[in-house]
Amino acid sequence: MTVMQYDLIIAGGGPAGAAGGVYAARKKMKTLLVAESFGGQSIVSNEIQNWIGTKAVSGLELAGMLEGHLRAQEGLEIEEGERIAGIRDMGDGLEISAESGKKWLTKYLLLATGSRRRKLGIPGEKEMDGKGVAYCSICDAPIFKDKDVAIVGGGNAGLEAVLDSLPYARKIYLLERGEELKGDAVTQEKIGKDPKVQVITRAETLEIIGEQFVSGLRYKDGSGEIKELAVQGVFVEIGAVPNSDPAKGVVEIFDDLTTPFAALRDVPPHNVEPSGRSRLPRAAPAPRPR
Repeated sequence: MTVMQYDLIIAGGGPAGAAGGVYAARKKMKTLLVAESFGGQSIVSNEIQNWIGTKAVSGLELAGMLEGHLRAQEGLEIEEGERIAGIRDMGDGLEISAESGKKWLTKYLLLATGSRRRKLGIPGEKEMDGKGVAYCSICDAPIFKDKDVAIVGGGNAGLEAVLDSLPYARKIYLLERGEELKGDAVTQEKIGKDPKVQVITRAETLEIIGEQFVSGLRYKDGSGEIKELAVQGVFVEIGAVPNSDPAKGVVEIFDDLTTPFAALRDVPPHNVEPSGRSRLPRAAPAPRPR
């Protein structure tokens, strides 16, 4: 079996992967883009209102726009329906394998596989996903107009979810497992002034209740008492998990998403070979901006 050799392989069909594909094609690099699908995390959104230059677009429409832009690039090869499963350092390049068994060789790899939302892993979460359980407040806050919602997570993501929900929700419960909120003090002060917001600390979320749609959330308070909130929506904002598993063992994987920026900033000049080529890894997962 002949294994194709590329200058660059891009893994991911979201906005980052699409941008990489367009620019690589414009530079006339022999490039392959491998994507399970197009659109990234936003494909599940009914309406996206913060895609610059477009007042509103659905996730499916945006996915179509990204795919169309990629397929219009001369020389760019696309493998749709494939997911990267393994990366092997060959010394002078990388061998990339897909879950289907297909393999390709490349000089460089751009991992634009994004991240997935961290889940609570409690009863009712999976069953009510899309039926009141949501992971994107920017996308879905308008759905809960005049409804009561719970937001799980007291970091910046949780605080921003409160801000996104304020124009729509009737009542907002912000649950934090720790002793105090962890997000920016300025944002805490802002949400603390709104009477619609109730902050509940030392709250361990136990279960999301509902049949056809979410009808409540059960949690354990600091004293150990089990309590229940009557809500119609639950935003889970407890962080994200990077889709960088295939790169493990090939490059260093950072748990702290800010670390790669510091690491790259502090790379000394001697990490460039006399030929001008960088000694930095040929493959690295792009850190997610905060």
